[in-house]
Amino acid sequence: MAATMSTASGVKTSFQRKGKAKSVQIQGTRPSLHNNLLLVSTGVPSFDFILGGGLAVGSVLLIEEDTYGHYAQILLRYFLAEGIMSGHNLFLASASQNPQKILKMLPFPVEGDKLLAGDAKNDPTTSAGVEPMKIAWRYESLPKVEGNTPSHKFGHSYDLSRTVTPELLSRVITDTFYLPEEMKEESKSSPLYLCPTHQKLLRRIESQIRDGGYHLTDSVQSKQTPERTILRIALHSLGSPLWWDENSSEGIDTLTSLCRFLHALRGLLRNSLAVAVVTMPTHLLEVFTDVRRLERLCDAAVQIESFAGSEKETNPMYEEYHGLVHVKQLPRLNSLTLSTPDTADLGFKLKRKKFTIEKLHLPPEFSDSTSRPQEDVVLPSSSTGCSSIFQKRGLDF
Repeated sequence: MAATMSTASGVKTSFQRKGKAKSVQIQGTRPSLHNNLLLVSTGVPSFDFILGGGLAVGSVLLIEEDTYGHYAQILLRYFLAEGIMSGHNLFLASASQNPQKILKMLPFPVEGDKLLAGDAKNDPTTSAGVEPMKIAWRYESLPKVEGNTPSHKFGHSYDLSRTVTPELLSRVITDTFYLPEEMKEESKSSPLYLCPTHQKLLRRIESQIRDGGYHLTDSVQSKQTPERTILRIALHSLGSPLWWDENSSEGIDTLTSLCRFLHALRGLLRNSLAVAVVTMPTHLLEVFTDVRRLERLCDAAVQIESFAGSEKETNPMYEEYHGLVHVKQLPRLNSLTLSTPDTADLGFKLKRKKFTIEKLHLPPEFSDSTSRPQEDVVLPSSSTGCSSIFQKRGLDF
């Protein structure tokens, strides 16, 4: 029963002031300003801005790979590296490359982050021999005030020229799924009518969410995760021919099985503290409607177009960029509207240490016509009487 309160007239009521709602606070997340959902960073701040501040927990992001899949894998590595710095557990699946090799290729965080305490000791700028800053004598007796620095930050900076150390990688729980090794074991039949590769991958993800305590309805925490955290799922080059087994997939269409897998994955993540990034070589699909069908089964879809091997590589208009970013679909969760970027013309640059997505700015066009003053355009004369009114004539006063 609620406690009674006495009013000015002496009548007692059971009214209680409602307190502030307690929001879930998980390391490496922040609430969205649009739909109040938890967001995680993709590792690239410009990419987070395009998605509306970050990637929502419980959603699926589809990255349509470039022709050679190089730049899409860089975004996937950024996503995994951000999980290490945020204290999130990782799950990486691949069929073409050993996931352990991909984890060893993750970019190294730049100096100054809080997690790099061991590396900061070797930095001469942070040594104990630095002289303290001198202040006025009247303020020396006042107590020192320390700023309320947050325990974690949203988004970090990384250096692509260096790879992550084993010490940093061991801070989080990582699980891998390498298809050639997983298919050695026999798989049970699935009522979802999936091909064996998709079926085995979906069951592994489901067991990770169930055993790791990532379900929102789980009240008992797992022994491995004493505190609530996020599971980052990265699926590398899903939908490539290496994910298909023709011998054991008779009677099942490739596209149908892939669509059913994405539908089941999306429903599985809705009620869990997990987020997935899927890279897919959609350029291998000949029918445009098939690509659009896969995009609709994900919450957000972005296509990476590389200039390598195309005519745009030698085009002077794109000399500052390495490719284009096409936003195919933006997330629309718990809201009727969505946050759209300022422009849809986006390009990316890959430097030695950094990958950035910027607004596409074309270089100025210097031609002879712009350097000369524009002359008055005179229409050619015509023999017809009605066209003579458009000829240039002087004004008579």
